[in-house]
Amino acid sequence: MSVKQISVFLENKPGSLKALTAVLAGSKIDMRAFSLAETSDFGIARIIVDDVDKTGAVLRDAGFVHSVTPVIGVALSDTPGGLDSILRVLADAQVNIEYMYAFLGGRENAAYMIFRVADDAKASAALTAQGIKLVEPEEMANL
Repeated sequence: MSVKQISVFLENKPGSLKALTAVLAGSKIDMRAFSLAETSDFGIARIIVDDVDKTGAVLRDAGFVHSVTPVIGVALSDTPGGLDSILRVLADAQVNIEYMYAFLGGRENAAYMIFRVADDAKASAALTAQGIKLVEPEEMANL
């Protein structure tokens, strides 16, 4: 099962990120996870939110260029080697990771990773076969 991530394209200049967060805050949109990548000309804010449809409408109305992308959310132990165990499963299954980012929340001693992979179905099958918990979209909204 995949989680929906919103990618927002931002001009790389002072205040662009603040303008995005102001729109989200003003609409009472709760960010569950956030990653920012940049180049010299633009940035990409990748966000997991509590309400993807509402967020998309708010961003569109505010003039932000954005897209919705399926990603895989994984719960893992917040202990040394937790990420390594997940990466071993994906490597053994020959799943290519395009990017990933982490966040804490929810349960005690739990960490969460968001993975954008080349093959969601293959990654999900490999992870669940090893007893690794995938985070459902409904859970993500409540973390």
